[in-house]
Amino acid sequence: MGFDFIQKLPTPQETRELYPVPARVAKIKEERDKEIRKVFTGESDKFLAIIGPCSADNEEAVCDYVRRLVPIQEKIKDKVLIIPRIYTNKPRTTGDGYKGIMHQPDPEKKPDPLAGIIALRHMHIRAIEETGLTAADEMLYPENLRYVMDFLSYVAIGARSVENQQHRLVSSGIDVPTGMKNPTSGDFSVMLNSVYAAQHGHSFIYRGWDVQTSGNDLAHVVLRGAVNERGVSLPNYHYENLRNLCNLYAERELKNPACIVDANHNNSNKQFKEQIRIVKEVLHSRSCADDIHRMVKGVMIESYIEEGNQGIHDHIYGKSITDACLGWEDSERLLYEIAERC
Repeated sequence: MGFDFIQKLPTPQETRELYPVPARVAKIKEERDKEIRKVFTGESDKFLAIIGPCSADNEEAVCDYVRRLVPIQEKIKDKVLIIPRIYTNKPRTTGDGYKGIMHQPDPEKKPDPLAGIIALRHMHIRAIEETGLTAADEMLYPENLRYVMDFLSYVAIGARSVENQQHRLVSSGIDVPTGMKNPTSGDFSVMLNSVYAAQHGHSFIYRGWDVQTSGNDLAHVVLRGAVNERGVSLPNYHYENLRNLCNLYAERELKNPACIVDANHNNSNKQFKEQIRIVKEVLHSRSCADDIHRMVKGVMIESYIEEGNQGIHDHIYGKSITDACLGWEDSERLLYEIAERC
């Protein structure tokens, strides 16, 4: 076989024992999880802003960014819950170069998964200790989930993963809200089938074990736009798309019908400034119909300290090395505007 087995990594359990979540952080997560859960069950009418960099590549800049969210969260806490994006698995789309902090903690050096696991745990835990905000991450690699689940409050399943059976099965064992993005084809039925699978229990093989899950009642959809066979972006955040999704949810026996709108990716045609307009339109659509208001629980926004993105060797502090992001000033204004419109 074409594999060189370089080193055996510690198990997730061993890693949690070596680099544990402090009791104070565990308590913060417990309380945050309860509050976020109430949004998805309809017990709370707060709106979610899942916001942060496309890829969490630098601990200092990421923690700086999350600290900046704290005074905003305090001012808008009655209407909006902020969930920082700390995406530690995110590679470049082609797979060339940077593999995400879990595999390559230093973008300038070769991949080192052991150091990456330590780095991502340190960054997430530090962010919670310094801010009291627990974060979202993407489950790009299902077998790595248990290295991070003791401190996450939200999990995203990407457009290229949502049709994968292992992602669906593992999602059924997650105990926090898990967003299933529509595939790049835009097919809503594929996305809803993934939600159905995640909401039900399964028996399957995982990390060398025969496991049984009980189902994730907080699995839900994320609209991120689509792309046709010519590579043209097809947005799906408009009122008509949300109305269609409401109708499809009504036809299915799914728990806690919910939708998060991803304002970037193919919804914005990767024009990051368009996220501002898209979020405002989503909030307007939400105000036009009670069922859409109940279904649309929040938005995802790609945002960092400096706007745009950079080449991997540019070394600009707080600027994305993957997808282009809103800058801090625009992000701050947008969060306050979300609160005003909710």
